Amino acid sequence: MKRLSIRAKITLWFSAALIIIMGLTFFVVLFIGNQIIQKTIRDNLIEAVEHNVDEVEYYRSLEEIKQISGADHFEQWGDGYLEIDDDFLDEVNDVYTSLCMSDGTLVYGENPIARYTEETAFADTEVQRKRIDGTLYYIFDKRLIQDGLDGLWLRGIVSEAQGAVQMTGIVRTSLILMPMIAVLAIIGGYLIARRMLKPIQDISECASEIRQGTDLNKRIEIGSGSDELHKLADNFNGMFERLNSSFQTERQFTSDASHELRTPMSVIMAQCELTLEKEQSKEEYEEALEVIQRQGRKMSKLINDMLDFTRLELKSDRYSVENINFSELVDSVCTDTALIREKGITLEHREDKGVMIRGNRGLLTRMLTNLISNAYRYGKDNGLIYVELRADEEKISLSVKDDGIGIDKDEQEKIFRRFYQSDNSRTGEGTGLGLSMVAEIVKFHGGEIEVESELGVGSTFVCSFKKI
Repeated sequence: MKRLSIRAKITLWFSAALIIIMGLTFFVVLFIGNQIIQKTIRDNLIEAVEHNVDEVEYYRSLEEIKQISGADHFEQWGDGYLEIDDDFLDEVNDVYTSLCMSDGTLVYGENPIARYTEETAFADTEVQRKRIDGTLYYIFDKRLIQDGLDGLWLRGIVSEAQGAVQMTGIVRTSLILMPMIAVLAIIGGYLIARRMLKPIQDISECASEIRQGTDLNKRIEIGSGSDELHKLADNFNGMFERLNSSFQTERQFTSDASHELRTPMSVIMAQCELTLEKEQSKEEYEEALEVIQRQGRKMSKLINDMLDFTRLELKSDRYSVENINFSELVDSVCTDTALIREKGITLEHREDKGVMIRGNRGLLTRMLTNLISNAYRYGKDNGLIYVELRADEEKISLSVKDDGIGIDKDEQEKIFRRFYQSDNSRTGEGTGLGLSMVAEIVKFHGGEIEVESELGVGSTFVCSFKKI
C-alpha cells in the first residue's frame, strides 16, 4: 500500500467507499422496497374492494333490470335480484373479489383460497393476514349496506407473492445498473484524481529539476487558479524566488567580502616582501609594522562585523531581549559620543522622557553609534549632528540628522547594502557594513528605517519602532 501512488490510493479508497455505499444502498432498497410493495399490495386490495362496492346493486323485479341498458349479470336474492358488474368482480391486478353471504357461502366471483378461509370470520374494513402453504395472503372484507343487500359481504384476496415479481425486477435492474454505475464512477474518479493531482506532479518535477540543476530562475507553471494546489505552487514559487535572491545575495556577499579582505591582505603581503628584501633601519621596521597593524585591525574589524551581521540575519539566540529605557540609552550614547568632536562637529540631542522599548541593549547601542559615526564621517567641518527621540501613542521614532555632504537620490536605496560605499564619499576608513548593520538591527527589533538626503545639504536617518 505504501508503494502505491497518491492517485492509486485515492482511487482505491474511493472505490472501496463507493462499493460499500452501493451495497448498503442495495440492501436498503430491498428492505424499503419490499415494505413499500407490500403496502402497495394492501392498498390495491382495499381500493379494488371499495371500488366494487358500487358494482353490486339490488332490484326488486326483472322489469327494472330490463330497463337498464348494459346490465352485466344478475342473481336472484331474496324477493329481488342482484345486478353485478362481472368485469370488476373478476381478478384485477392479482386481486380476487368475491360476493359472499354472512356464513361464507360464495354468491359470485372468485376466491382461490375459499376452502382455507371458510372459517375466517368477516371483519369489516380490516386487513387480515393468513399464511397458507408458506404463502401469505391479505384478506379485506367490506359489508354491503345498500338497500336490499343486507347479509352480503365483499371479500378481497391478494397474495404477497404479487410483490415477489416486482422485487425480482427491482433486484435484476439493481444488479445490472449498480455495477455499471460503480465502474463508471471509479473510472471517473480515477480520471478526476489524475487531473487534480497533476499539478502536484508538475511541482515535484520542477523541484527535482531545480535540485538537479543550477537554474534557480525556473518556476512552477500550472495555469491560473485559486485552489489549494495553485496556492501551494505560488508558495513554492515564492520560496524559489527567495532562495534565488538569498543565493545571489550570498554570492555577492562572498565576492564583496573577498574583495574587501584582499586589499588589506595585499598591503600586508607587499609590506612584508618589501621589508624582507633587504636590511631595514629600526624606523623603517617600525613603519612597516604600523602598516601591517593598521591593515590587520581593519581586517579584524571587518571580520567581526561580518560575524555580527550573520548572527543578526540568523536571528541568533545570542541576542536576548528585555524592556529597556530607550531615553536613558540614547542620552548616554549621545553624551559619550559628543566628546569626540571630530572635525569640530557638535552633537546635540533631545529625548522624550520615559520612552521604553523591548530589545537588545547592545544592538540598540551599536545601531545609534553607527548612525552617529556615519554622521561624523561624512559631516562637514564645524558642522552639527542632531539626535532626537520622540514617542507618540503608536510608535517610537529615533532620528539622526547631519549637515554633511548628503547622498545622491540614485544611491539612497543602495546605502543599506553590505559593503556599499558611495564613490564620492569613500574615505577608506569604513568597512561598508555600518549602515547595513543598522538596517539589520532595526529589522531585528521589528522596525523600519528611512533616509532623507540632499547633496550638499545633509542627511536624516529615521528609525521607527512599535511602542510596547
